[in-house]
Amino acid sequence: MSRPLEERITLPGPVGGLEALLHREPGADTVAVICHPHPLHGGAMQNKVVHTLQRAARDLGAHTLRFNFRGVGKSAGDYAEGAGETEDCLAAIDWVQRELGVSKVWLLGFSFGGFVAAAAATRLAHWPERLLLVAPSVERMPFADLLPLAGPASVFVPEDDDVVSPDAMRELLAGEEGVTLQEFAAAGHFFHGQLVELKAAAEAVLQGAG
Repeated sequence: MSRPLEERITLPGPVGGLEALLHREPGADTVAVICHPHPLHGGAMQNKVVHTLQRAARDLGAHTLRFNFRGVGKSAGDYAEGAGETEDCLAAIDWVQRELGVSKVWLLGFSFGGFVAAAAATRLAHWPERLLLVAPSVERMPFADLLPLAGPASVFVPEDDDVVSPDAMRELLAGEEGVTLQEFAAAGHFFHGQLVELKAAAEAVLQGAG
């Protein structure tokens, strides 16, 4: 049986509409919200890593929502240095929980979106059921200000990342209580040639096995 396609929607954001893709999974009690890479460097919800994370959550039977931050695609507003994008993420989570009537949230983010996902998690009334950060931006964004995290997180570290230093990720996050680092040998920032491995690892984390 084929799965429903994602719906192209516009949801209400803090500074105007946010362009999004919503997958409704019949009977699901969980929604996965996925945050994309840096808006000023071509990041958008169609990014291959973001799409891979979306498919991982979908294939595990969750609703999914990926969306464009303000100023990206058809989303209103302008880049807001992470603070505004965190507000966008919180608005997206609030809207989709109310729209779908679910309380469980898996929050995922890639690169800049990893910082935003972690920042949003710290402001939710309840820590997400899963927080998965893929190559989170720990150097260019004030990730250290979020520590210690208030709940568990899984962090994927591509060992050949030339955008976010693997050493910086390890130095900041290794040993943090509740934070699990998983390294990907020979993987670059965008996981070229390793999206199958990325999807499998994400599924393991989301199922609670990783």
